[in-house]
Amino acid sequence: MPNIKPISDLRNYSEVLRDVTIGAPVFLTKNGRGRYAIIDIQEYEKTKATLTLMNELAKGKKSGEEKGWLSSEDVRKHFRKRMNEE
Repeated sequence: MPNIKPISDLRNYSEVLRDVTIGAPVFLTKNGRGRYAIIDIQEYEKTKATLTLMNELAKGKKSGEEKGWLSSEDVRKHFRKRMNEE
């Protein structure tokens, strides 16, 4: 069940922060509508990394669609060549 609190509860912010755990954010409402979410820093970092990964995958997909795809053998050759250079 989501943990939803009115923003006025931040007057006693230590109690609000105590309810924040990984996978269980606290949602704050303003005038009865969802306005903010307070999440654990580990959850934030995980979400940020996921968004970065998804963005890079989307760029790769777009590049493949526009410039053509590489075969798996071409990818292997590319990385073998780089490994030999190092």
